[in-house]
Amino acid sequence: MANQGVNQGRRRFLTASTAVVGAVGAGFAAVPFIKSWLPSARAEAAGAPVLADISKLEPGQKMTVEWRGKPVFVVKRTPEMLELLPKQDPRLRDPNSDVESQQPSFAKNPTRSLKPEIMVLVAICTHLGCVPEFKPEIGPQPFDHEWAGGFYCPCHKSRFDLAGRVYQGVPAPTNLVVPPYRFPDDHHVLIGEGPKEAA
Repeated sequence: MANQGVNQGRRRFLTASTAVVGAVGAGFAAVPFIKSWLPSARAEAAGAPVLADISKLEPGQKMTVEWRGKPVFVVKRTPEMLELLPKQDPRLRDPNSDVESQQPSFAKNPTRSLKPEIMVLVAICTHLGCVPEFKPEIGPQPFDHEWAGGFYCPCHKSRFDLAGRVYQGVPAPTNLVVPPYRFPDDHHVLIGEGPKEAA
C-alpha cells in the first residue's frame, strides 16, 4: 500500500512536470509562428509612415528621409528663399501646381507646403527618375544664369525651384511630388500621412 502511494505521487509529479515543460515548449514554438504573421521591416517600410526629427534642421539645410523606398527631401527654407518663390512664376511650367497628382490638396499653394518654411518633396526627377541635387545657392550657375536656388537634376539638366516646381524648357514634364505628411509636433514631420482635417 505504501509503495502504491509513492507511485501515485510520483506519477502526479511527472504528469504535472511534463505538462509544464510541454506548455513552455509550445509557447516557444508559437512565438516565431505568430511573429510570422506580423509585417516584416521591409513590408512596413514599403507603406508605413516615417517619423523624422527636424529639430536640428537649420535654415537653408536639407535632410533626406527614406519613405516607401524613395528619398524624400525635407528643407528648412530661409525668409530670403521664400521671398524669391513668387518671382520665379513666369519661368515655371506649372507655377500654380495645377497638375493635381503632384501634391495633396493641402500643398496647392505658393509654397507647396503646410508650413511655409518647411518643404517636403519626393526627391525623384519627374523625367526619368534620377535624384536631383539640392542647390540652395542664389546666383548665376553654369546651368542657369538667373538661379534663385532649388534642385538641379544632373542626368538630363531638369531644374526645379525651392518649392519643387519645374522650370520651362527642361525635360521634366511636371513638378516634383509632394507626399502626404503632417507635423505631429514642432520637432517632427510624419511622412506618409496627411493632416487629420485633410484625410
